[in-house]
Amino acid sequence: MSQTQTWEKKEGNVGTLTITVPAEEFDSALDQAFNKVKKDIQVPGFRKGKIPRQMFDKRFGVEALYQDALDIILPTAYGKAVEETGIKPVDQPQVDVKEIEQGKDLVLTAEVTVEPEVELGEYEGLEGKEIDAEVTEEDVNEQIEALLAQYTELVVKDGEVAEGDVANIDFKGFVDGEAFEGGEAEGHDLEIGSGTFIPGFEEQLVGLKAGDEKDVKVTFPEEYQAEELQGKEATFEVKVNEVKEKETPEFNDDFVKEELEGFDDAETAEDVKAKVTEDLKAYKEQEKDFELRESLVVQASENAKMEIPEAMVESEQQRMLQEYEQRLAQQGLNLELFEQISGQTKEDLLEQMKDDAFKRVRTGLTLQAISDAENIEASEEDIDNELQKLAEQFQMAKEDIKNVLGDLTVIENDIRNQKAIEFLVDNRKQ
Repeated sequence: MSQTQTWEKKEGNVGTLTITVPAEEFDSALDQAFNKVKKDIQVPGFRKGKIPRQMFDKRFGVEALYQDALDIILPTAYGKAVEETGIKPVDQPQVDVKEIEQGKDLVLTAEVTVEPEVELGEYEGLEGKEIDAEVTEEDVNEQIEALLAQYTELVVKDGEVAEGDVANIDFKGFVDGEAFEGGEAEGHDLEIGSGTFIPGFEEQLVGLKAGDEKDVKVTFPEEYQAEELQGKEATFEVKVNEVKEKETPEFNDDFVKEELEGFDDAETAEDVKAKVTEDLKAYKEQEKDFELRESLVVQASENAKMEIPEAMVESEQQRMLQEYEQRLAQQGLNLELFEQISGQTKEDLLEQMKDDAFKRVRTGLTLQAISDAENIEASEEDIDNELQKLAEQFQMAKEDIKNVLGDLTVIENDIRNQKAIEFLVDNRKQ
């Protein structure tokens, strides 16, 4: 006799999975459990770990082995039941033991939350969002200005502080005539117009020269980070030490030859401008393609009906948090340090991610349903190509990538999702 299982769907996305494990399999699990626990048992007349099974059952009762036997048998039995019934659990099951006795079949029930059934709405003939991918002269000039900004230098000037200048200042702040913590510094470089200081502070430095002193009066914002200063009027004693202005090079052939050696083999300003234009066109085409795809996916998911289990959203939130931690690590930070800097907790981040996590889950389920409806599959060639891309990305052998991944289901699903998006694009309203 082999294991049997039945699935009964209930309200929502929850159902009961009933599993019957044959008596011989349960008894085998009891034997394994005994061999595990006897190592730590010592009784008079026997060396430690050598107690006979009959004596164990008589002294402690076979029931003492039930929990260990369940721990041994449950993962395999549950996995087999899930595979046989074809359900897709999205959370840990709540397992109850209905019948358990040595020499008899073991009967278990598991309350399981599964992926929701998706009722697709309209997904063919959708009108995708088309954005303009034209590259204008203004776009090119903005990129050239950004390039020149990398070569901008600060030079000392004798004149007055003006918008965009950098003033080196000493300052000391007072509230109600008393100096406050964090309100004092010497030799601080402040770019006028950057908005880094309290509103109204930077503007009052315009027109001053090196050596000038001035009392700057401001009011702290109501939402200021230091609660004790919120909404308070303050006076800063400020001295200007030095004034520097930005000196930006002129964009011409000499600049290209002297500063941009190796810039995609450019020799003249027109060469650079042509390359910038080409790069902008490629970027805007990618942006146009992304917006089209995104708009079609959003429409298809909004047209679909489904009841998304909270467990799926929570799992996606955890995945998003892991992605965020990886990005922090690339910047030399970790979550603990981020919390100290920002004042936000992990729980705050998870809450902020909740809406996007819900949308991700809804989108994924919709694309999966479209793939099923259109019989979209990931071929062996598709999977092999994806493995090759990963191998090149991580500079590993393809077989090593395959071994690391083990289960290729995630790759298969990603391929099917991408093909489903291509289906939406190919079948959109023209």
